[in-house]
Amino acid sequence: MDAEISMIEKNKTWELVDQPQNKPVIGLKWIYKIKFNEDGTIQKYKARLVAKGYSQQPGIDFHETYAPVARMETIITVLALAAQLELPVYQLDVKSAFLNGELDEEVYVEQPLGYEKKEEEGKVYRLRNALYGAEASTKSMEQQN
Repeated sequence: MDAEISMIEKNKTWELVDQPQNKPVIGLKWIYKIKFNEDGTIQKYKARLVAKGYSQQPGIDFHETYAPVARMETIITVLALAAQLELPVYQLDVKSAFLNGELDEEVYVEQPLGYEKKEEEGKVYRLRNALYGAEASTKSMEQQN
């Protein structure tokens, strides 16, 4: 959990602000997962902070969403081409890939339980970048470049 909060703050995903009167505040929750090695031993414990985006309403809290995702056919084609050309293929785990999506709208989330800032308990976070589970329009790749 500490590593997740640290990554969110390092990426400047949010900023602490006074709660706005006319904007809804989305709740947060922790999702836990255990990653295993091939032999079944535990590799690591993961914690991800996610927004309760299911409470948002289309057209009110957000309009359109955009998330660049590779189609399975594209991945298979690239892997087949790499195999044919005998190229090395590497796999990696990106810890916070989704946290880089820029937002077009103002989205506010509550402070995570156990990580409230002392003497600022009444404040909320305004998201600068997307957080898992928060529905918000993000700028397309063309707009970002």
